[in-house]
Amino acid sequence: METMTMKGLFNPTLTPQQQMRRLRQDCQGVIKSSTSPYVERRQFRRPAKYAIACCSTVTAIARDAAPMATAQVERSVVRLGLPSKGRMAEETLNLLKSCQLTVRQLNPRQYTADIPLLPNLEIWFQRPKDIVRKLQSGDLDLGIVGYDTVSEYGQDNEDLVIVHDALEYGACRLALAIPKEGIFENINSIDELSRMTKWTAERPLRVVTGFTYLGPKFLKEKGLKHVAITTADGALESYPAMGTADAIVDLVSSGTTLRENNLKEVEGGTVLQSQAVFVASKRSLSSREGVLEITHEMLERLEAHLSATGEIMVTANMRGNSAEEVAERVLSQTSLSGLQGPTVSPVYCLRDGKVKVDYYAINIVVPQKTLYKSIQQLRSIGGSGVLVSKLTYIFDEETPRWRKLLFQLGM
Repeated sequence: METMTMKGLFNPTLTPQQQMRRLRQDCQGVIKSSTSPYVERRQFRRPAKYAIACCSTVTAIARDAAPMATAQVERSVVRLGLPSKGRMAEETLNLLKSCQLTVRQLNPRQYTADIPLLPNLEIWFQRPKDIVRKLQSGDLDLGIVGYDTVSEYGQDNEDLVIVHDALEYGACRLALAIPKEGIFENINSIDELSRMTKWTAERPLRVVTGFTYLGPKFLKEKGLKHVAITTADGALESYPAMGTADAIVDLVSSGTTLRENNLKEVEGGTVLQSQAVFVASKRSLSSREGVLEITHEMLERLEAHLSATGEIMVTANMRGNSAEEVAERVLSQTSLSGLQGPTVSPVYCLRDGKVKVDYYAINIVVPQKTLYKSIQQLRSIGGSGVLVSKLTYIFDEETPRWRKLLFQLGM
């Protein structure tokens, strides 16, 4: 790495064009005088990336060089990484919108956005694997990605903590699959695969995968000793048919693509189950101002919204002599137990100049899938004027996930 002092470079007597010309000349001098043959060979024919400290130093970083650890930059805002493309990106934005955390992106070409309801939060759209990497480097504080991505690129890093492990979308599994026919026709489990005598040091089981950490780790744990891993991204199902691999380790949703390519999963061959998760950096949660507070609000909203998903509020009027009598009738029905039970309150009406109570209003939460059955049961015990409304949130007592997070942080 070659460094050049910039002191005196920006001469106020020079025009901007002259200053830029001098900068180019000095930078070329750095490259030509570098002791690195890698930099000497390039000589600016291919793009390089520059880190410039104003009026201080300029550093040329080779494009293909390994990524360096990023120094923590002091900043007052909290950064949340979201997937930039694909179904995961769309479903993430929809979930946040359902929680009244609408992401505002003024320019679709920009990689930054915000959430007006959380003014101290920046949104950064990134590739899922880069979200995990930047959580570890300190460039991001929070992220929403698939659990498979956290496991593959986090590699059991203790600084990563799962805040919410079940956001209920992006469900899939990472699994081993082999051909249905040929030498694998009677192989239906990972144990049977590992006992095949065909695999030797000279002729190992050839496995193609994009998960170069989880895949080999899983196969080793399952006792497969002679394995050759090939790295590839996309269309892995074609490799066994082309004769370039014996098996694949890939993400599976419905399994349709495997079946259409004459592949099958095997018993015990699931590496992990995955769905979208809310993940954070422990370091940021503990030391960066505002991260813990924003995490708490986001977790509360996510928990409350997901609890309300699929639930319906039913309100009905019912004649009765007392609230207790009405409650007893409601609780006698199997579909009307609610969260903790029905809420029963008197309905006041004016008759003959006097305020009287002939009806009681009941409010009860029922699963959406049993709505019609619940209404039938309400009618059978005298319910009328039934109103049905969707729920946005169900806030319960302090979420167990929050208590677990505080415990993990030692708070």
